[in-house]
Amino acid sequence: MATLLIKNIGTLQTPVGSFSHKGKEQGQNLKLHDAAVLIKDGIIEAVTCGGQLPCSEIQVDEIIDAQGNLVTPGLVEGHTHLVFGGYRQNEIPLKLKGAGYLDILRTGGGIMDTVRKTREASFEELYSKTKGFLDEMMSLGVTTCEAKSGYGLELKTEVKMLEVMKKLNETHPMDVVSTFMPAHAVEEQWKGREEEYIQLCCSEMMPYVKEHQLAEFCDIFTEDSVFNVEQSRVYMEAAKKLGFDLKIHADEIEAIGGSVLAGQMKAKSAEHLIVIDDKGMKALAEGDTTAMCLPATSFYLGATFAPVRRMIDEFEIPVAIASDFNPGSCPSLNLQFVMNLGYLKYRMTPEEVLTAVTINPACAINRGNITGTIEEGKQGDLVIWNAQDMEMLCYRFGSNQVMKTIKKGIPV
Repeated sequence: MATLLIKNIGTLQTPVGSFSHKGKEQGQNLKLHDAAVLIKDGIIEAVTCGGQLPCSEIQVDEIIDAQGNLVTPGLVEGHTHLVFGGYRQNEIPLKLKGAGYLDILRTGGGIMDTVRKTREASFEELYSKTKGFLDEMMSLGVTTCEAKSGYGLELKTEVKMLEVMKKLNETHPMDVVSTFMPAHAVEEQWKGREEEYIQLCCSEMMPYVKEHQLAEFCDIFTEDSVFNVEQSRVYMEAAKKLGFDLKIHADEIEAIGGSVLAGQMKAKSAEHLIVIDDKGMKALAEGDTTAMCLPATSFYLGATFAPVRRMIDEFEIPVAIASDFNPGSCPSLNLQFVMNLGYLKYRMTPEEVLTAVTINPACAINRGNITGTIEEGKQGDLVIWNAQDMEMLCYRFGSNQVMKTIKKGIPV
């Protein structure tokens, strides 16, 4: 049985518990000083503080000296589109001339451009590319991530993407949680026939994905020029009946009711929420749905930022923040930058930020019982930072502040 001791931790900071934190709980972190953590066979066995070690140093296989630095849970990335062919840097001139997200999509660009390139890419090409992304994310402190399909829009390519995720979950240190999202855009051949496409997703694609255990969640893009609320409701009800947990892209550009549907359907998370209104926030609170907010997308698109302060203070919605890494609207997977934006643009406290990138996204992807906090019995997923406190992580941006990432008790 492999054992790892991390000692000389200046401050160990972590949320506590295996539940989504909301309201005042969002900003409640345990802080232990002069701490140590003992991990056996990938599981946290003991956490101590005040200079006390949980075991004799001669009884462990490896010792890491944290050198008085900050230690937090490994970061949990709750929203990505990791698997895709090509890139979309060619859209920059269009954006500089004022073209918006939906403008580019309507001309056959945007998601549709990535769909074409993803269909053309081989499994091996997608696997190698995505593995590189996971390596980079782990170097930035991420130990668990969610990944969505959605660049296939037909079963063959959607399955190819999900099989890449499944293989990487088996072969890479990162825990990868898969979401099936065939309803990501409306291909030209289905325009005006969106209901038929939704039925295809429900009757053919979802059952195949479920039978082959390729995804745990289903997601849909509920937005102007994509899928409306009633189409989304049919899709989500079918997914729920098959045993998928639910996610929804909602209120990114227009508040057409996606967040209200999320609450009504008790989705695990509603994602984006840039233009969510009071009715939507009330529905999320009543549905105990996590608000998965994506500030780097607002930053990249020059859009407004989701009303996170109101979500926390007025509506007591559990808030998570994630990168939305994708080739079009957020070509960055740096969750540390997302933490900076959470502080600077959402006006979250450092404690709220930590909760938003650990236990809250962990719960939103059904992993809150095994990761997201530093507690006995959970996986040994931790980050040792080149910083003394969370304030430093929120304050500095543009530099990787990770000293060492530890996944299941193994330094990576």
